[in-house]
Amino acid sequence: MSIFSLFVQGLLLGFGAALPLGPINLLIMNEALRSYKKAVAIGLGAMSADISYLLLIFYGITNFLQESILLKILALLGSVFLIYLAFLIFKTRNQHIDKMKITKDATLLSNYTKGYLLTLLNPYTVLFWLSVTSYSTTTQSLGITLLGLICAIMIWIFFMPYLIYSKRALISERVSSMISLLSALIIFLFGVSLLIKSLDVQATL
Repeated sequence: MSIFSLFVQGLLLGFGAALPLGPINLLIMNEALRSYKKAVAIGLGAMSADISYLLLIFYGITNFLQESILLKILALLGSVFLIYLAFLIFKTRNQHIDKMKITKDATLLSNYTKGYLLTLLNPYTVLFWLSVTSYSTTTQSLGITLLGLICAIMIWIFFMPYLIYSKRALISERVSSMISLLSALIIFLFGVSLLIKSLDVQATL
């Protein structure tokens, strides 16, 4: 397979991983209604967590990452963090956009940390990167595929929040509040689902 084909394959895989509506995208969308920088910071935090797992896999910790006890701990911590984020979104659902702009620069690091921890504590992140790294048979093909994948994720985390942020003037405060409420509910359900799965795993051990 040519280098270009491997790169395009990585791009398609990256967009396939980045586009589905999950906790990270919901968090980014919710923040993008108020601050483009804060939304991008969440995305960069999530991508940093992805890179962290890639480094662990490259250094040969694959077998350790597949241990069910570790996945159980990640699922448990991730579910608690998701429920906590849902509470934060629900708590600030009626806060006006202009008031949130005042503190946006001071919370870039906290938003980066949210994205990093949410992705790091998601056991599905581990399984995704393990499947990607096992898909390629050579180091060169893996590197090119991962380059395309990371480029796709970068495009998404910069373009998607910009699209929402640039159109925020068309969204009323009531609609913004409803979006935040819906985001909080979905993220909460993600957290509860992950918690139930982690408890099921624990019961089978």
